[in-house]
This record gives sequence, structure tokens and C-alpha cells, in this order.
Amino acid sequence: MATDRRTAILEGAARVIARRGVRGLRMEELAAEAGVSTALIYYHFKDRAGVLRHTLDFISDRAERYTSDGDDSGEPHDARHELEQSLLLEFQDTPEVRENSTAWGELRASAIFEPELRGDLAGTTLDWIHYVAALLGRIQPTATAPSLTASAERLTGLLEGLSTRWLSGTLPLPHARELVKDAVSIEIQGLGLQRRATVRAQ
Repeated sequence: MATDRRTAILEGAARVIARRGVRGLRMEELAAEAGVSTALIYYHFKDRAGVLRHTLDFISDRAERYTSDGDDSGEPHDARHELEQSLLLEFQDTPEVRENSTAWGELRASAIFEPELRGDLAGTTLDWIHYVAALLGRIQPTATAPSLTASAERLTGLLEGLSTRWLSGTLPLPHARELVKDAVSIEIQGLGLQRRATVRAQ
């Protein structure tokens, strides 16, 4: 029961942040959104900063879930397919994905003004970069670790920018997905060219 209420608070926080931004998050409104008392929020999360930190984790976990559940076939896929799908599934026109991506963007932007969020945000972003770099490493196993990390940083950074444009209505969804596919191809090709250049230099 306590877990259900805690989840309800985090779901409510994600909705409020997506709708009003981090600065618009008030404990009274969150309590009404989640159907709990403000005392219960403070019991679970201590203070507003605790709510924000745990909401960031909640949003990250939820994104990981829906970006890995896109294929129900049960068939094994190669690393390129897995990489493309994990990035493309960030662009689903569903309430959950829209809310999650919007809330993530709001939390990221608010870290400019709320330094206490920066460490948690950096850690979550780094986990994402490492995941993408690991998939790129399976595609181009001879690429160096710095090259893989740089490629992953470019891809995840591009994804965040494209997501903001899509959510704001300035970029059509199909075009956003095509740009992601093109970027994956370019990064994989670039890693392959680096490998061949290294071999020639030896």
C-alpha cells in the first residue's frame, strides 16, 4: 500500500512537472494530483528537493521500460536494431511518452537554476550515454572507448533536442524519426572509418 502511494506521488509529480514545469511544482497541488495528503509526501520524500530527485529517477526508469518493450516478437535482434529501436521509441505519440519526455526536459532545464538537481541529472544522463556507447561497441567492436562515448554523447544530445522540437510542434514526428535513423547511420559509419584509418596507420 505504501509503495502504491509512493508511486502515485511520483506519477503525479511527473504530470505536474510536465504541465507546469519544475517551478510550478507545489506540494499542495501535487497532493491533490496524487490523491494523498501533503504530510504523506513529506513522509516519503522529506522535502521538495527529494520529490524532484526521485521523480527524475522515476522518469528515467519509465523511459527505460518503454524503450525496451517495443518489440514483443521475442526474436533476438542485432545491436544496430536494438540501438535504433531504443532511440526511436522515445518518439511515440502516446500520453505516457509525451508526459515523460516533457517532464525530463523541464527537469533538465531547471537544473540551470536548481544546482541540487545537477548531480542526479548528470548521473542519469551518463547511464544513458554508457548504454548507447555499449550498443555502438557491439556494432563496431574495434572502436576505442573515447570514440564510442563521443558518438553516444552526440546521439543522446541530438535526441533531446529533437524531442523538444517534436513536443513543441516544430518538428513532425516522422521527420524526427528519420533524423534519428540518419544520425545512427552516420555515427556507425564514422566509427568504422576511424577503425580503418587506425589499421592503415599501423
